Amino acid sequence: MCGIVGVYDLSGHREYSRDLVSQMNETQFHRGPDEGGLHIEPGVAFGHRRLSIIDLSSGQQPLFNEDHTVVVTYNGEIYNFPELSEELTEKGHIFRTHCDTEVIVHAWEEWGERCVDRFRGMFAFAIWDRNQQSLFVARDRLGIKPLFYAVLPDGSFAFSSELKALKTLDNLPRDIDVTAIEDYFTFGYIPEPKTIYQGVQKLRPGHTILLKKGSTDVVQKEYWDIPFKPVELSSPELTEKELVERMREAVRVRMVAEVPLGAFLSGGVDSSAVVAMMAKEQSDPVNTCAIGFDVKQFDETAYAKKVAEQYKTNHFEELVGSDDFALLDTLADLYDEPYADSSAIPTYRVCQLAKKRVTVALSGDGGDEHFAGYRRYKWHMNEEKLRSTLPLSIRKPLFGTLGKLYPKADWAPRVFRAKTTFQALARSSVEAYLQTVSLLTDEQRDRLFSAELKTALKGYKSIETFDYYVKKSPTQDPLSLIQYLDMKTYLVGDILTKVDRASMAHALEVRVPLLDHKFVEWVSGLPAEQKLKGQEGKYILKKSLEPSLPHDVLYRPKMGFGVPLAKWFRGPLKERVQEALMGPIIRDSGLFNLEYVEEVVKHHQSGLRDYSVIIWTLLMFSAFLEREMQAKAA
Repeated sequence: MCGIVGVYDLSGHREYSRDLVSQMNETQFHRGPDEGGLHIEPGVAFGHRRLSIIDLSSGQQPLFNEDHTVVVTYNGEIYNFPELSEELTEKGHIFRTHCDTEVIVHAWEEWGERCVDRFRGMFAFAIWDRNQQSLFVARDRLGIKPLFYAVLPDGSFAFSSELKALKTLDNLPRDIDVTAIEDYFTFGYIPEPKTIYQGVQKLRPGHTILLKKGSTDVVQKEYWDIPFKPVELSSPELTEKELVERMREAVRVRMVAEVPLGAFLSGGVDSSAVVAMMAKEQSDPVNTCAIGFDVKQFDETAYAKKVAEQYKTNHFEELVGSDDFALLDTLADLYDEPYADSSAIPTYRVCQLAKKRVTVALSGDGGDEHFAGYRRYKWHMNEEKLRSTLPLSIRKPLFGTLGKLYPKADWAPRVFRAKTTFQALARSSVEAYLQTVSLLTDEQRDRLFSAELKTALKGYKSIETFDYYVKKSPTQDPLSLIQYLDMKTYLVGDILTKVDRASMAHALEVRVPLLDHKFVEWVSGLPAEQKLKGQEGKYILKKSLEPSLPHDVLYRPKMGFGVPLAKWFRGPLKERVQEALMGPIIRDSGLFNLEYVEEVVKHHQSGLRDYSVIIWTLLMFSAFLEREMQAKAA
């Protein structure tokens, strides 16, 4: 795992200074503390920070082909590189190393832009082809590895693994994208391809960009999408057996490393499944790690211990206190732009723990999206049954009126929140799902945003993010559609972003077998009713794992990584919340309705309402604004 940076002159052959590229590169030192490398020639400059995993003695980057006409800087792992090396050697290509990086330059020579079709793994890379005078950048199919880019005012194209590297450029346009503010307060993150800045974008998963001298067009081109193409099924027993075999194979190819390797073990279904598959693939005990909490309702370590004992793993645990809020400033620096998933705190801690024992860790991320594990899928499908009985033209006025008249009951379990249900039934399926996943409702955002911000938005709403993917979705099945939406937005913008930044902060490589694209393609084709059967999410995954995992690990209620925000904001962080949200940074931004902000803080801290989500989201945005002010003053 690594960090990459680069600049490319779109129209000429200007000389980029070593100091400029080195400064960009060193901001990502944490991603690759083992080695650093630069390549600079007229018109292009690459930088690389290396975390050595395979072929430790060679494979330094940027890396060239045999005649030095093609060079690559690359972040990630290509798991099928031995097979590709053999195939390319038979075609006459000469290899000087035994690392996966060199496969990329020869694959580019052999297959051009279509080389990405041959790669199985997680990656973000840039290739400079001197003969063709072209720059080619690519990102893996599911978006496991990040890539940011910007076209600078001087006609340069700059890219990096993290936004902080681009921020070192004096001429980087840093005007705030107001539509990204709307998206952030809706989703809690800024979905691809946007960033918080108008002039910076993220390369979408499964996309490439090809740039040639003289052309200033920067166009993202899709090379892969989740197919949702029905697969041929035999008996339930054989399907379950095939699922396990495919999962085990996806785990197996991710266990190749020349450094210590282990796994996260939360005690949930997905991470437990990965550990079970690892244990079947190696004779030595698997290294596993778990984070526990001193608040029982958040603590899953008892279930993690059950799996660890069953497979006799080398298991390590650490306890995180309910007052572990020391990371607030660290998170703002880590993510570079507003990011509001508070589970980033325990994720950071579990990566910190894992790094004490291993350099590579396998995780269970992706299972909830692909096997319909989130509780919200059940709620949505229950509502969908009701929506299907009446057309929207009748539902909207009927349930819309009931939703307005019915009293709010945010304090109650969702099953008793009739107001929320009425509002969902008054919307289309996609609009209702957006409300389900939104951190702040339409009404809350409307009250929070200032008149100036609303004017600047020009009517933009975050539903446009969903609408883009609905139009290109390969499936219209109600459950599969919202899974697709999550895979394109929440999985990439929240889950994978969280894990990438938290792991790379500790120079830890995290591999994600449940996001193996071959496995994903097959799972997407399974019938929706085998993923969510009645009220049981992950139905086929759990059935297939019954011989491998304890029943109460498979069928207990889902918990997830949570932190006691409400308690913090009424206790140890009470003054900090008041200073941050009612102080000059929020006030002078001109973005927010200060009366509503004050109401939110007072009502929460008095115990009248639980506004912890709004407060946390504002707190993280305030931390971002503070750093922007510091950067301007420097």
